[in-house]
Amino acid sequence: MEGLEVSIISKENLDLGDRIDAEYFQRYNLLIEQRLKELPHQTLGEIATFVASAFYPAATQLYAVGDTPFIRCVDCIDYPLITKEQDESFEKIPKDFIKDNIGVNILNKNDIVITKVGSPCYASIVYEHDVVALSRTVMGLKNITGVNPLYLLTFLRSKYGFQELYREREQTIQFQLTLERVRKISIYIANSLLQDAIADVYHRYYANMRNADQLYKQVEQILLDELCFNQIMETEVIYSHNKFSEFVNSGRLDAEYYQPKYDDLFSRLSKFETKRLGDIVQIRKSIEPGSEAYQNKGIPFIRVSNLSKFGFSDTEIHLSPDEYGDVIRPKQNTILLSKDGSVGIAYKVEQDMDVITSGAILHLTITDNEFMPDYLTLVLNSVIVGMQAERDAGGSIIQHWKPSEIENVIIPKLSQEIQQEIANKVKESFALRRESKRLLNLAKTAVETAIEQGENAALRLLDR
Repeated sequence: MEGLEVSIISKENLDLGDRIDAEYFQRYNLLIEQRLKELPHQTLGEIATFVASAFYPAATQLYAVGDTPFIRCVDCIDYPLITKEQDESFEKIPKDFIKDNIGVNILNKNDIVITKVGSPCYASIVYEHDVVALSRTVMGLKNITGVNPLYLLTFLRSKYGFQELYREREQTIQFQLTLERVRKISIYIANSLLQDAIADVYHRYYANMRNADQLYKQVEQILLDELCFNQIMETEVIYSHNKFSEFVNSGRLDAEYYQPKYDDLFSRLSKFETKRLGDIVQIRKSIEPGSEAYQNKGIPFIRVSNLSKFGFSDTEIHLSPDEYGDVIRPKQNTILLSKDGSVGIAYKVEQDMDVITSGAILHLTITDNEFMPDYLTLVLNSVIVGMQAERDAGGSIIQHWKPSEIENVIIPKLSQEIQQEIANKVKESFALRRESKRLLNLAKTAVETAIEQGENAALRLLDR
């Protein structure tokens, strides 16, 4: 019986029409429930009005002409604040569609979104937009009263709030949250001084993220200006003439591969000193262990869905250190590059990491000291390489960029002075992002400290 966890629940404390599975009554869940009951608290249903969208017609065909963000799970998981910085990644639906379909619900500024299907339990706040629409994968909290919305967001993102939501998932094939179950979770009501201090941390978090994004956009523009790539000119020519030998050499017969815009791209690149990527880096591939090797603990396993040009998102998938201890790990200044699915995402590793990447992510190690890691990563993420990836990986249902094609990618070489200017700004942008992440963790830690050690300890943590 050693190591066995047992929870004893009185029959009168059970609702036989509700959850009676063992997971619901795990000791950790019961401890959270008891601790929150001992503190000032209200149920979420007492604090806010719940809304959700349902029974609306397909709107996919309207995304191209939409004007209102259509919030999905993917817009929330890594984004506690829903801001205009995400506008390029939102799907959008027209205001008229929302007006004509009562099944589509909306949220306004300072309302909260909670993901309910797919990857449930993640809360975000509508921080800048006046109006957003809700997809069926999320629910919304409106008319929030008696608590600062940013504090409420922080509590829901803390280990206490998140675990309460996680506990309430419906035990169906696909985990999901329902409005009825979420309404009953307990919210710790901190004093107004602590709530305002935590809200201030979030404002600072956003200011850093905004500055980091603006600085990164500036450095992207510097690259394009130096290469005279302010825009890729679309030629009026809608056809191209190609020799039979070109078809033989490329192995491609599809028209997309020979679009005139690619001729324009390589014509522009020919005006600069360039090198093949394969002559600049050593390319190594990781492994693809298969889903049967996935487990809850061990070495984090990073897939393309976890990778962005700014780093990794958290993963729930791990691999056994006994079986995969010798697999390649990302080292400082290694550039990770995706080759399958969402191809062409590049991220420069800032320090050695004890994670394993999937076989769809290549490890690039620079062997040519004429190219700085931050500069090369910026080029790989730019339209210059993006178009080459689009050209090579097109023509199939699931994009696949062959390592042999990646080796032949053309990389422009700028002076060491320009590369250093770019590297300095990129590093400054990433430093701001690290500070933003620190502030985000500080806000959550302050809530958890208040629950565990008292509000004075939390205020000291925030220097209040």
